[in-house]
Amino acid sequence: MSAKGLAEFISKAVSPYHTVEESRKILQERGFERLEAGKPWKLKKGGRYYVIPFKTEIFAFTVPSGNVSRGIRIAAAHTDYPCLHLKPKAETISSGYMRLNTEVYGGPILNTWLDRPLSLAGRVLLKSKDVFAPKEVLVDFARPVVTIPNLAIHYNREVNKGVELTKQNDMLPLLGVLTEKFDKDDYFLELLAKEIVEKKENILDFDIIVYNAEKPAFVGAEGELLSCPRLDNITSCFALVEGITGPAKKKAAKKAAEEGINLIALFDNEEIGSGTKQGADSALLEGIIKRINTALGRSDIDMEDDIQKGFLLSVDVAHALHPAKAEKFDRSNCMLMGEGVTFKLSANQRYSYDAVAVASLQQLCDKSGIRYRKFVNHSDMPGGGTLGPIISSWLPMYTVDIGVPILAMHSSRELMAGSDQDELEKLMKAFFA
Repeated sequence: MSAKGLAEFISKAVSPYHTVEESRKILQERGFERLEAGKPWKLKKGGRYYVIPFKTEIFAFTVPSGNVSRGIRIAAAHTDYPCLHLKPKAETISSGYMRLNTEVYGGPILNTWLDRPLSLAGRVLLKSKDVFAPKEVLVDFARPVVTIPNLAIHYNREVNKGVELTKQNDMLPLLGVLTEKFDKDDYFLELLAKEIVEKKENILDFDIIVYNAEKPAFVGAEGELLSCPRLDNITSCFALVEGITGPAKKKAAKKAAEEGINLIALFDNEEIGSGTKQGADSALLEGIIKRINTALGRSDIDMEDDIQKGFLLSVDVAHALHPAKAEKFDRSNCMLMGEGVTFKLSANQRYSYDAVAVASLQQLCDKSGIRYRKFVNHSDMPGGGTLGPIISSWLPMYTVDIGVPILAMHSSRELMAGSDQDELEKLMKAFFA
């Protein structure tokens, strides 16, 4: 069951850095060779490669064993998720407690972060001989370290009518009760230094987020549902890595190796608009495609033709019909968990929409026995944006937005049907075959 593999992956993919690292491990184990972004590439026909330009995104691709005779096939997802991000001066003391000062990242459902075991993970930057190349260390406390306690109902009798939480005060995780040990301005730096076994004086900066430390759990009468943090969008990251590393059939794998370039792009910063150097609205993807074609001795015209004949899947989670709020969804174009892959459609291009692209993907699913349904938002409730319209606006090719349907999107813990992950991974393998 793909969902079990997903649950194991998510337990380790606690930050964008760790998602990239876990993806790298799988790619490396399955024969993909690492390339360096700042060095010349020498590609072999039939080769399998990956590159990590900025540590929170990763690109992997396969080169055909023969001449490229079909367009490039690309699938994109994102490694980030709505959460809390530590500020540089992390300690804040109030009313006898030490809390961590945070900035809200993206659009989380804030109250779902309360009263849960939370941990910390990310990257630490250390002093080095080359001032423009600080030493980098990944860190994961891998245990509950902080929590955000609710206010007792006795002090807020109206809490069940809804309470507005302030980001600057209510969302600061509690680290502990003040003692002589705690009462220091740099206590967190000392804690961090101990965790990475490094001198505090060597820490220059850190990029650390607060994450839900609860383990994934299968729920439902038959254990068919996966309750889990970070389903948005690690479901897609995992499916893309599985798809490009393992074709559906050996015969199909041979055909793909002979005919076309396959590529996956796991970007960062989708939850805040993608407008960064490591986001989908950057020059990264186009630059990588150019480097691939240059290394293969192909011309600019060849590359343009390859893009024109290409196909892009923007893979992100979709909204499943909520059992208590059916009126929020379109009557006939909604999606239940367990119905397979969602095709996310929007005439206003909030999701990429082209009838030829949709029809082509339908035929692929029908041919491969993959379950799917089409989803359109309620006309009075437009949904969020995706990577699809952003990428296809400057990389013109047929594009479809797809994903697994989930409930509680942007909660610190979300819900999906395990069988939908099976269908998504089957589709990714068929797409790259």
